Amino acid sequence: MLFHSVGLAQCSQKYVVFPSYYRCVVVGSSETALLRRRQVLEQVDSELSSGNERAALSLVKDLQGTPGGLRCFGAARQVPQRLYTLDELKLNGINAASLLSPTDATLGSIERNLQIAGVSGGIVAWRALDLSSQQLFYISLGLLFLWTLDLVSFNGGIGSLVLDTIGHTFSQRYHNRVVQHEAGHFLVAYLVGILPRGYTLSSLEALQKEGSLNIQAGSAFVDFEFLEEVNAGKVSATMLNRFSCIALAGVATEYLLYGYAEGGLDDISKMVW
Repeated sequence: MLFHSVGLAQCSQKYVVFPSYYRCVVVGSSETALLRRRQVLEQVDSELSSGNERAALSLVKDLQGTPGGLRCFGAARQVPQRLYTLDELKLNGINAASLLSPTDATLGSIERNLQIAGVSGGIVAWRALDLSSQQLFYISLGLLFLWTLDLVSFNGGIGSLVLDTIGHTFSQRYHNRVVQHEAGHFLVAYLVGILPRGYTLSSLEALQKEGSLNIQAGSAFVDFEFLEEVNAGKVSATMLNRFSCIALAGVATEYLLYGYAEGGLDDISKMVW
């Protein structure tokens, strides 16, 4: 499950593990508090599955900070904002390029290998089947058409789906990195008081759940309060800071665990925009 690889979130001397959204195991509390917490979180899970986000958030807030309640939800406190120079980041042992310029080397390597395999396979087929130059031209034209159709109609979604599926199937390193990245978004959202409502860990899973071809992985949140502020034309600094932390949490998680980030370029681009 998503948080098994992240570990335990410590809050007020209690330890909480929450796999599979909110069907959780809580250790270190009395049996009564444990039972109450489990029942409420199962209700939260049920409300989210039914699309009742307001009811789910209300249930969570009712237990927020109460004895035996959800002590960690919204318990994180943000440090005061300030601008850091590159020299200051270096002094603190932070490599800005590795953190803020993620390049997906794993999928890039898979794509290059597929291209090499495709060219090699084409040459072998050409010689084995004794194709004429005209036949080879028409086959190449057909493949170019399919590639262009994917780019124009699906924004490269089919190609991304193939690459991501191969990455999860054959690269445990890639799979683990994606899990950790989404766990970062999920955990930080919970700690800053934004209720997570779901996640996907692959393009195939996103296609099955959301019908989207352009998502490799992602987390979704109960964000109606944020949308209400946006529609009112007045977004509070607190709300903006919360979602900024959530957006960059995946990249930060990768950097802390591996020393560099490969995923999250879209997250950073949204922040810059």
